[in-house]
Amino acid sequence: MPARHPSAKAPATATRGVRRAPSLPAPLAEADDLNRRGDIVRAAARLFREKGFEGTTVRDIAGAVGMQSGSPFYHFGSKVEMLVAVMEEGLRQGLETTRAVLARELPPRECLRALVEAHLRTIHGPGSDFIPVLLYDWRSLPEPEQRRIVAWRDRYDVAWQSALEALRADGLLAVEPKLARLFILGAINFTALWYRRGGALSLAEVAEAAVDLFVPQRAAAAR
Repeated sequence: MPARHPSAKAPATATRGVRRAPSLPAPLAEADDLNRRGDIVRAAARLFREKGFEGTTVRDIAGAVGMQSGSPFYHFGSKVEMLVAVMEEGLRQGLETTRAVLARELPPRECLRALVEAHLRTIHGPGSDFIPVLLYDWRSLPEPEQRRIVAWRDRYDVAWQSALEALRADGLLAVEPKLARLFILGAINFTALWYRRGGALSLAEVAEAAVDLFVPQRAAAAR
């Protein structure tokens, strides 16, 4: 067989017919990464709520979003990072809705009722698994990650504090605002264990009942 001349081109049979997937432009690739990350966080929140942090595997989370078992590690360094992201998302949503309520500049009692209902919806609304995971799996976080979540929670508490201080200034709140905040949020968070959507009470009714414990409607109307 004659030797091929050095200048002759090598046959293209090795790559002929193989089509490479086109790469996405950078902004679209970044948006796709954010979407996939969001999918993972939502799936992790649902599974952590249903099965607990310890009972959920990364394989479970990957399967829930149609990924290979190791693919979530492209977005998160560990399962603990996924747990942190779930908790931060719940607090971010809660802070966003809280600030939206405060921006409406409602009368103090009506503002508190709106805040309570908004918080209830972050726990019981469709797809709202983030805060219950925070309540159930807080102790699964190492101390540095706990400090991150506490920083988020402090922002949330500050927003609530302003509404309760307004009630106190109007003479409608009998206890110190910080203590009232701890009692009210503790009571609302505990509804994660007993409230069921579609039951006898709506979230609006639960919110009104909760507020009436601390600021009775009759007392507010008498002022």
